[in-house]
Amino acid sequence: MIDWTTVSALATGAGTLVLAVATFASVRSANRAARVAERALMTGLRPLLVPSKLDDGAQKVYFQGGDHVLLGGGRAIAQEHDGAILLAASLRNAGSGLAVLHGWRFHPGDLRGEDRPGPEDFTDQARDLYVAPGDTGFWQGAFRDPGGQDYEHARQAIKDGETLTIDLLYGDNEGGQRIITRFILRPGEDGFLISSATHHWNVDRPDPR
Repeated sequence: MIDWTTVSALATGAGTLVLAVATFASVRSANRAARVAERALMTGLRPLLVPSKLDDGAQKVYFQGGDHVLLGGGRAIAQEHDGAILLAASLRNAGSGLAVLHGWRFHPGDLRGEDRPGPEDFTDQARDLYVAPGDTGFWQGAFRDPGGQDYEHARQAIKDGETLTIDLLYGDNEGGQRIITRFILRPGEDGFLISSATHHWNVDRPDPR
């Protein structure tokens, strides 16, 4: 004889299992779609700074005290003026989001990717600097304390005509998606330095490399 009570219980259990599997698959698919949508949104806000093109227009960069320099495309400066070491570089934002510069780090010589800095290693920007997506802008910094160790290192490197390394820390206009980009500044023929980007490190998400 067929035990219809047992059959009914088994059928109910099977139906519940199928419904649970379908629900799990649906939730997993929805979560995946949400992650993809979030990633697409964040990509639309992500900046990426690189040197400006050599044929980009010149920019006038002002420093504290009224000093200024006319900075051509793809170029940078590192010079001593009235007791201060002035630094600046022309930039282009190749990303799709506004780039907000947070800080910088100087190193004499050609420093490659073996030394990845942390956010705590950077000097804060004294003024807010922004580079719009697809547009040009600039970075600037200065050493003004002759008694500082970094000041003397920078002064000697500039005097010797060395290649210089500048790390920039920046992020999107929400304060996230921070990136560190390393720029190498090499002496050019016109008295300026020629800038190139050698490394990009993601601070707020795992580096795919």
